[in-house]
Amino acid sequence: MLRISDIVRRKEFSDNVSMKQTMTLNPQEQKRSKVLSQHLSGDLSIEQVAALLHCTPRHVYRLKARYLEQGEPGMIHGNRGKASPRRIAQETRQQISELAQGRYAGCNQHHVRDLLEERDGIVISRASVRRILEEEGVLKVPPKKQPKHRLRRPRYKQEGQLIQIDASPHNWLQERGPRLTLVGGIDDATGKVVGAVFRAQEDQEGYMRMLRQVVERDGCPQAIYHDRHTMFPKGQYQVDEKGSVGEQLEGTRTRTQLGRLFEQLHITSIAARSPQAKGRIERLWGTLQDRLVSELRLAGACTIEQANAVLQEYLPRFNARFAVPAAEQQKGWQAVPARLSLDECFCVHEERTVALDNTISYHSQRVQLLPTRQRQGFARAKVEVHEHFDGQLSLFFQGQSLPCRLAPADPVQLRQATPTASSEPAPVTSQPAESTATSSEPAASPVAEVPPKPRSKGHKPKAGHPWGYRPQSTSSQ
Repeated sequence: MLRISDIVRRKEFSDNVSMKQTMTLNPQEQKRSKVLSQHLSGDLSIEQVAALLHCTPRHVYRLKARYLEQGEPGMIHGNRGKASPRRIAQETRQQISELAQGRYAGCNQHHVRDLLEERDGIVISRASVRRILEEEGVLKVPPKKQPKHRLRRPRYKQEGQLIQIDASPHNWLQERGPRLTLVGGIDDATGKVVGAVFRAQEDQEGYMRMLRQVVERDGCPQAIYHDRHTMFPKGQYQVDEKGSVGEQLEGTRTRTQLGRLFEQLHITSIAARSPQAKGRIERLWGTLQDRLVSELRLAGACTIEQANAVLQEYLPRFNARFAVPAAEQQKGWQAVPARLSLDECFCVHEERTVALDNTISYHSQRVQLLPTRQRQGFARAKVEVHEHFDGQLSLFFQGQSLPCRLAPADPVQLRQATPTASSEPAPVTSQPAESTATSSEPAASPVAEVPPKPRSKGHKPKAGHPWGYRPQSTSSQ
């Protein structure tokens, strides 16, 4: 029911509305104006208006009185357009802007805030410093980069054209054993796990063992997709300022062990720029960290040897469940290059220079080179040392295997040896050098396992050695 006073005020409001005014109302203020207009028309009661506006009936009477007195402009909040009483004074804002451009130029926002408080006695937050500098045009906010449009890369058409390799550290044995790292590879065309092995940590030996599984069973893949770990070959072999002095003098980067392996097997190396780029193997880890952990638990595996046994038994079942057929039936695996020994390929290669006594130093041990029919001595020659994963050493010179054995320990090694250690070298079996001339591929000359490297005690130069010379300051006469 309308009161006589409401009718009079509504008439006055209609007279005021007839005057052209420009007002901007937000959605909440528009809703208040519409609901109060319906109330003044008799369609809604005070209680219904309070329910629609989510306020009390007492506040509805306040809004109604303001609406009848001022009209729709009365719905606008009274503080709109007014400065906040807690606003930082304009003089202070100007002072902060001048200091940031002058004395404190080049300091970041956090540093400017600290300097203002320590030196100028202006206590202000870091957010306020940023806001003031942005409003004064001192701090330019870079525009947000537009997100790149990403497309799903189609699978390769043939099995063996590309495999993705990676390593996943995880508590595969849960609380039953140590934390392990699973090194594996997945075929891009079929999603088949082509090789996997558990290791204590991600290392080049793990990748070599996994790749040897692939090469011996299927052949060499045409390309390998990997991350940018330092053990993998770089995308370019041009040396920049970050390279070592030797690399800068030669103009090329030193090949990594996996880079040398890829070249020997004619495998193209592709380095991914993000984990999402090799998402197929990243998703594989998510699946195996669920299913394989349960398989290891059900099998009761507690050691790395038991885990590898369970893994090799589980992979065929995993591939039968999740692998998909390739787009083309023809396979893209490559044959192993002719006259290439896998034993000498999947090992660590290092170069050494032969001393005058026909020995080389390898991991603090001396290896004696024996004469061959073609050559009696190898002094100052550069030979290639192959260290196999079982600890055996093989020496090669210009592609030919050299007979060798461990050299007797020198006096320095004898003094550093423990009293219980034996000074006699371990027995070795060497191979005649002439047997390598008729073989189709170079055969390795096995050498005894290299003893563990003794802990170095350092070396102190003599009194007159140039390295130990330090100029002494002399007092002025």
